[in-house]
Amino acid sequence: MTTILISIEAVMSLCTFIAYAHDKRQAKKGGWRIPEKTLLLLSFLFGAPGAIAAMYLLRHKTLKKKFTLTVPLFLIMQVALLVWLFVK
Repeated sequence: MTTILISIEAVMSLCTFIAYAHDKRQAKKGGWRIPEKTLLLLSFLFGAPGAIAAMYLLRHKTLKKKFTLTVPLFLIMQVALLVWLFVK
């Protein structure tokens, strides 16, 4: 079970990083953007590590309190879940 969750976390983190990178690229080009709700949903659905990596490596959404507060919270929740499953 934990191996599956770690795999899901890795895949979702990669997808989330790609989504943030695409949104950043579109922001620079003035193109179609990914809604903030979608980016946050991806972060919540086990993509928080990828979101945090994208936020700081790409400097995207780092000035938005909605992101700087919720994405780390999602990461803490996801790590807590994995730790709980490993200990269990």
